Amino acid sequence: MKIWLDGGLRDADSARVSVFDHGLTVGDGVFETLKTVGGEPFAMRRHLDRLAGSAAGLGLPAPDPEEIRRACAAVLAAEPAPLGRLRITYTGGRAPLGSGRTDSGPPTLVVAHAPITRRPDTTSVITVPWTRNERGALAGLKTTSYAENVIALARAQQQAASEALFANTAGRLCEGTGSNVFVVLDGELHTPPLSSGCLAGVTRALVVEWAGAKETDLPMEALRDAEEVFLTSSTRDVQAVRRLDGRDLPAAPGPVTARAMEVFERNAAADLDP
Repeated sequence: MKIWLDGGLRDADSARVSVFDHGLTVGDGVFETLKTVGGEPFAMRRHLDRLAGSAAGLGLPAPDPEEIRRACAAVLAAEPAPLGRLRITYTGGRAPLGSGRTDSGPPTLVVAHAPITRRPDTTSVITVPWTRNERGALAGLKTTSYAENVIALARAQQQAASEALFANTAGRLCEGTGSNVFVVLDGELHTPPLSSGCLAGVTRALVVEWAGAKETDLPMEALRDAEEVFLTSSTRDVQAVRRLDGRDLPAAPGPVTARAMEVFERNAAADLDP
């Protein structure tokens, strides 16, 4: 496997980041995960825009989009795959131990690519007792501080589920560990607004645009009352939920979900950078 690290391709075994890198010591970094199809990234422009927004939110120097594009092209040429996961990681770079960035070095850029298999059309999810802080400093930023997602996802996997859903501190429906959530209520498609604290998912935005979903502040009880539920993410695309907290949902994917899946697949195939 070839990795792009700070200006060039390296073998995976020789790619090394300093033990003093702020992304490692305190989680001071941001990242993006892109789907690749036939060796080409999907929605690159949207992902780079979000990476820049997350970096600005952390106070990191603005990433160079052209450098990142060159890095992605080099890694994809070296590691082609019919379907893949492209990971762009951008951190605060080498810094003193502790939270301060005093005397920090230049940011670290890592790009890696690995093949993946297509996700199943349906999955199981659970809800967890922990919350997203919609008023926190990291709300809406895609940072490398992912430990709470690791914990929640581990619980989901213990219960034979692939995702865990969070409420926010107000008890409203928010998001999954690595996905956005949509629900169908009285035949209408809804998803929590960005004010809930959820990540501004690239796939989420496309589904809102292409499938006509409404951004609605929803109670957690909406999951219980929903006729259909589905998840979106860069590697899931649109994935129907067939089981929620041990309860089977009727006929997943339902008609609204099936239409969203079809519209997304058709539009994404027509334009790799929508």
